[in-house]
Amino acid sequence: MTEPTTTRLKPMPADWQRALAVVAHPDDLEYGCSAAIAAWTDAGREVAYVLATRGEAGIDTLEPAKCGPLREREQRASAAVVGVSAVEFLDHKDGVIEYGTALRRDIAAAIRRHRPELVITLNHRDTWGGVAWNTPDHVAVGRATLDAAGDAGNRWIFPELVEQGLQPWDGVRWVAVAGSSTPTHAEDATPGLERAVRSLLEHRTYIEALTNEDPEAYARGFLTEHARATGERFGGKPAVAFELFGR
Repeated sequence: MTEPTTTRLKPMPADWQRALAVVAHPDDLEYGCSAAIAAWTDAGREVAYVLATRGEAGIDTLEPAKCGPLREREQRASAAVVGVSAVEFLDHKDGVIEYGTALRRDIAAAIRRHRPELVITLNHRDTWGGVAWNTPDHVAVGRATLDAAGDAGNRWIFPELVEQGLQPWDGVRWVAVAGSSTPTHAEDATPGLERAVRSLLEHRTYIEALTNEDPEAYARGFLTEHARATGERFGGKPAVAFELFGR
């Protein structure tokens, strides 16, 4: 029998200047996406981060009141490594984010503030490749981000945002979903891979609670293996994969 052909990933669009990444938790972007972000900021593009929570329920040995501020500091330091200085938190509760109009409104407001052409989010489907169950937070934020990209351009959805001075922004051209099991596009990870490792390492408290492995060995192994595997569909270059939705 003939082996099935693996579809080659297309290069990510390059004709944009501003991007907004919207995810649920600190470290969500660092698990595979930040190598692309480092390459984009190197090229002079603007990237901002919006996080729905501070990840305060993410470490069993730290109570939320102490964990949230610590993880916020780690996220800001992590973003700085890849050239991102604008990091916002929406203050939804970690672990119990609810998909709905409140979440869509908050994300639409962020899109109107930052006026991106490219919006980035994380896998919003029930599973990671049919192997591991996804968390409700990822599902809710990813789905709400896809919806909010349209909400942001319609003045009659959330009209209170106009009253707050946030005019409609219909300039989102793409939403790129990282961690998708059905990616369509990729970005060369080579220029940003080393900084991606250092960026993930800024989440040291979380990593040390997650594994007994040496943090640097863990971060480097995880990111380089994923970039290598993606590169098999991208001309052999280490890469970050995205499922790209046009608007």
